[in-house]
Amino acid sequence: MAYTEVTLEEASEVIKKAGYKNLVTIEKLDGGWANSNYKLVLKNNTKLVLKIWNEQDEDQVNYLLKITSYLAKSGVPTPSPIVFDNGSYLIMRDGLPWTILPFVEGSWLKSDYESLFSLAKIQAEMHLITPPINLKSNFSMGISLFEKLFNIANENNEWTDFLLLLKSSRSLYHNIENLPRGIIHGDLFPDNVIGRDNSAISILDFEEVCNDILAFDLMMTFVGFGWEGGEPVEERWKAILDGYQSVRKLSKDEISALPDLHRLATLSIAAWRYWQFKINMPGTEHEDRYLEMTSRLKKILPF
Repeated sequence: MAYTEVTLEEASEVIKKAGYKNLVTIEKLDGGWANSNYKLVLKNNTKLVLKIWNEQDEDQVNYLLKITSYLAKSGVPTPSPIVFDNGSYLIMRDGLPWTILPFVEGSWLKSDYESLFSLAKIQAEMHLITPPINLKSNFSMGISLFEKLFNIANENNEWTDFLLLLKSSRSLYHNIENLPRGIIHGDLFPDNVIGRDNSAISILDFEEVCNDILAFDLMMTFVGFGWEGGEPVEERWKAILDGYQSVRKLSKDEISALPDLHRLATLSIAAWRYWQFKINMPGTEHEDRYLEMTSRLKKILPF
């Protein structure tokens, strides 16, 4: 991953364009594979996040920030992007979009019952929000990524066992296409949720946001939070399901489709890791991370 190094002076110059001054400290933040994130602390103890988008262009970032702002205004607990003096949510430096957000105090959400119940409740509330008109329908880690990998395999005449598995699972989309759709986050993993006192307080990084199958989004949350040591944890699934259904009840069709949705969610993460670490950035210690996901397909699930 290309990481953009930022000095105190450079960060000071950027936040000045949004009306902030007297930057005291800057430190790198953990989390995220496609962006460079920094915590900024000002003299008056105001805390901001500076994000440099290393893998998306100006139009893509503008779109995502407008959707994030819409969600924040609609009641989703997520930091709303801060507007610069040019009236935009971003400025361009060295060909990359730079943005700033409020910093949220807390830690990555834990996986106890209360924490997961609260997260799933927020997720269900988000699923009930009317999607904005311009919200895209293409989940970037789904069938479009599968097809991209298939095209590369054809070009190189190199079909691995994983790609054959992916291809054989593509037909599952026909089983779920008529399920209820709406706004989905698409990537609710622990490093995208801030928690405090056994409660989810902020959802981050809506880079996969789209108009897609709601129960698929719920399964992705289980993929992200519901496993420990390569095994599904039934109590975690119960917490996620209880929290979600305290706001939005799943239909019989959705419940019947959960195994297929889980398989597709698991394969979507595996496909992204395969693309990122086998093709895009080969040779790192993460090259076989996709296998963590494929090994889960053999496990007995709690639903």
